[in-house]
Amino acid sequence: MSHAPAPDPTPPGAGPSAPGQAPPALEFAGLVKRFGDHVAVDHVDLVVPGGSFFGLVGPNGAGKTTALSMAVGLLRPDAGSVRIFGRDVWNDPVAAKSLIGVLPDGMALPDRLTGREVLRYLGLLRGLPREVVEERADELLRVLELDGAEQTVVVDYSTGMRKKITLATALLHGPRLLVLDEPFEAVDPVSAATIRTILQRFVAGGGSVVFSSHVMALVEQLCDHVAVIAGGRVEACGALDEVRGGQSLEEAFVHIVGARTGGSEGLAWLAS
Repeated sequence: MSHAPAPDPTPPGAGPSAPGQAPPALEFAGLVKRFGDHVAVDHVDLVVPGGSFFGLVGPNGAGKTTALSMAVGLLRPDAGSVRIFGRDVWNDPVAAKSLIGVLPDGMALPDRLTGREVLRYLGLLRGLPREVVEERADELLRVLELDGAEQTVVVDYSTGMRKKITLATALLHGPRLLVLDEPFEAVDPVSAATIRTILQRFVAGGGSVVFSSHVMALVEQLCDHVAVIAGGRVEACGALDEVRGGQSLEEAFVHIVGARTGGSEGLAWLAS
């Protein structure tokens, strides 16, 4: 698969692109989402440089999934905007969505089809020529090690296999940006290694990746930029080394979000 050259990086946290400057891969501006009285995403500004491997981390309920859902057009914001390579997701959705591949958390698939049938169906739905769909499906199934399950329907896939076929659907049309919500959650080590390799190759080929994760060691291993979200707000954002500041990312994360790391007190009844 070929990918368009990545635009020049823009420092995270910067404002809108200057005239003549290549736009960032993904840009949130004043993004807000409320559910009743609860503010899930609270005026988030965030810039993802083109060509970056960008990690989004935060405690449970921090607003990561809500923010990513708005970023890809699955959830309409109450205020603010999202741009993908300069294309507004809500004002120019067809153009914006043609540039992205998405792996939402818990994505539903037509699970009575085989993996190849899923790729064929979604590829044709996107308007790709049949011969292109078949060629790319062959390559994706082989690279993602799903070619040995040609007769297996998706409902019978393992968790790791489902993650991989969903990643294949995200890659099928040759996007410039991948937005992945917990792509490694509940995935076995072998499948995780395959997914990591594919994503690293995608970035090396000029693509951009944004993914959320709770696994700090994984984010440190893969990402060159990171944002920490807590309480619906961006608490820290920038190059990985800047955010962690000489500590491990896990130590920096605990400090930034003010998390309790207790456990030494109470529960005396557990002692033998």
